[in-house]
Amino acid sequence: MTTATDSKRKAPAGERVADWADGRLGIYGLAKANMRKIFPDHWSFMLGEICLYSFIIIILTGVYLTLFFHPSMNEVVYHGSYEPMQGIRMSEAYASTLDISFDVRGGLLVRQIHHWAALIFLAGMFVHMMRVFFTGAFRKPREINWMFGFLLFVLGMFTGFTGYSLPDDLLSGTGVRFTQGAILATPIVGTYLSMFLFGGEFPGGDFVARFYSIHILLLPGIMLGLVVAHLILVFYHKHTQFAGPGKTNKNVVGMPLLPVYMAKAGGFFFLVFGVITVIAGIASINPIWVLGPYRPDQVSTGAQPDWYMGFAEGLIRVMPGWEINLWGHTLVLGVFIPLMAFGLVLAAIAVYPFIESWVTGDKREHHILDRPRNAPTRTAFGVAWITEYVIVFIGGGNDLWATHFHLSLNAISWFVRIFIFVGPVIAFIVTKRICLGLQRRDRDKVLHGRESGTIKRLPHGEFVEIHEPLSQGQLHTLTAHEQYKPVEIGPTVDENGVERKPSALQKLRAKLSKSYYGEQSQIAKPSAEEYKEITSGHGHH
Repeated sequence: MTTATDSKRKAPAGERVADWADGRLGIYGLAKANMRKIFPDHWSFMLGEICLYSFIIIILTGVYLTLFFHPSMNEVVYHGSYEPMQGIRMSEAYASTLDISFDVRGGLLVRQIHHWAALIFLAGMFVHMMRVFFTGAFRKPREINWMFGFLLFVLGMFTGFTGYSLPDDLLSGTGVRFTQGAILATPIVGTYLSMFLFGGEFPGGDFVARFYSIHILLLPGIMLGLVVAHLILVFYHKHTQFAGPGKTNKNVVGMPLLPVYMAKAGGFFFLVFGVITVIAGIASINPIWVLGPYRPDQVSTGAQPDWYMGFAEGLIRVMPGWEINLWGHTLVLGVFIPLMAFGLVLAAIAVYPFIESWVTGDKREHHILDRPRNAPTRTAFGVAWITEYVIVFIGGGNDLWATHFHLSLNAISWFVRIFIFVGPVIAFIVTKRICLGLQRRDRDKVLHGRESGTIKRLPHGEFVEIHEPLSQGQLHTLTAHEQYKPVEIGPTVDENGVERKPSALQKLRAKLSKSYYGEQSQIAKPSAEEYKEITSGHGHH
């Protein structure tokens, strides 16, 4: 005898939970609209993913470290596992960092993962921003997203600084002292800023606790908000892509977010995590037990900041020690001028998308990326900036260059002082010429085809090399870029014979626009008529 069963099947638990969430949040409609979003498949887009995954690793390891770190300047006598430090007086911050390194299970590995992830995050941000810059991905409508990325980089610099200052070791204390000196060099408000930040005379008893709050709450909170905003705008604006067959400003050619891209992204996260863990396991960084606790009367030999602060330190190191007295106040120009220069460079990077848009007069939306060679002036600016950074970075480590390569410290400083102005100019000129040369090569390749390496002898005895025609896809890639025209001032006399005097700003804009898109800044790409004339009726080119 059979019993009647309920014909209505009970849904699985996961489906019931999803139905409950959909009834309140509308997740089905959201998923349908966004989970099939297309992302282009190009290796350079993984640079942004490295930044994101490094940031996640920093958060995870940072949470673990906060469980054992004591942000206090109270003095204690060390009685931990590290024998050479036994009986030495130190701050609780330094003692707890030693405990994390030697007594907490996995503590040293997590510390090193945290530090290496921070360095890789900022290095990834730098390279990612350079990729965005060189390809023109910052153009409308992504200027705001460029600003968000720039702020993330700057905030990451200060988050890293506050982070490596927390252990209160001799190296970080030297860096904090350097920063306090830079703050004091600020006219009028420098003393007040220093007293506010350190809670009194340096080093005071509060700066570790204050830096701790800034490091784990204020700056990460702002950065997390910027990361979310950055990703939302990437989703909203759709992803940029390189030129190619079928790719336009109105579509995206690639793979869907779910399941293909999501699976690849998940695997890449674990790959990044694994590589950072391996680096942290085999490469020691910031061994505070070697340096000892901070003492105001000592300076660690060869003290160097992390790489992202090398630019600011290099500017200050090579600047002459100028001072002037005005109205009874001493202005330390040897520190103040480099800090202002550093701020101006950062400001120029932040607003560059708006500067280029104004100079070129280009207000259109762009979703197709430039090849760097097709924007010679922009590319030259980028290489000049990197050259400037490298030169000043050498100045930031002038003592190590002098000791390791047996050079004169004075000679290194003068080299940096001279080439800080000469180097970027040379880099700009050389880069621009290389880009123009590559444009000419692309033009010849379109018109004459690719060199095949096959030599043919003609009936009259001449030897020629056979050129193979390019595919339609290759032709499209090499000719897809637009040919811009520089902004003109226009006629200075109108139809009524009234003279119009252009303003100095209009003249400057026209001159800068010509440097971007004038005859000396781009090579005319071949027209369809030229291509047909050369390729028709010839067995070779």
